[in-house]
Amino acid sequence: MSATIDLPGPRRQSPADPAPTARLALKAAGAPRGLLDGAWWPRSRDLLSELPSLIDVLDPTWARITRIAVNPQHWPVIPRKIPVHGHVVKAGWFTPELDPHKLLLLSYSVGRWDLLVIPPQTDEATAARLMAAATTATGPPLTASALIAAEGGPGATPTDGRSRDADESDGARQQEGGTPSPARPSRLLVGM
Repeated sequence: MSATIDLPGPRRQSPADPAPTARLALKAAGAPRGLLDGAWWPRSRDLLSELPSLIDVLDPTWARITRIAVNPQHWPVIPRKIPVHGHVVKAGWFTPELDPHKLLLLSYSVGRWDLLVIPPQTDEATAARLMAAATTATGPPLTASALIAAEGGPGATPTDGRSRDADESDGARQQEGGTPSPARPSRLLVGM
């Protein structure tokens, strides 16, 4: 599977311009749950400015997102409440428990999702490969940091390809049956 991202050059945005759409890739509907449910490529490390466009895409797709959690290693400011269109998302952080390259999203009505957070300074080709890797249903389950390290992306730390998350016995997050499922196309949602 390949993902193509066609990004225009930087442009100056006036206050009247709408916010850009989130650069996002999600696993296909019905794909088996794994350690990651997709990938998000924010334009900066500013949750106040980046999260509303992500939530605008996810709320109609997954149900209303009510809480998020991040690892503060890559987020300089983590506000407790982030206003998004129509509601407020509560934010929290966990240092040892949460992969630094992952965003945890929670919805009261539906459940939990984990997204790989691709560092903003990542080049287009690398981001496309990371988005494809995070949405594939085949291969060993890799954590967000393991995918970044395997790609050699910005912020990568050496790893053996699997982390503590991959070995946990959280049955809802692991693939069942032991045999890889056939690859299903991901839903690539890219906005400029």
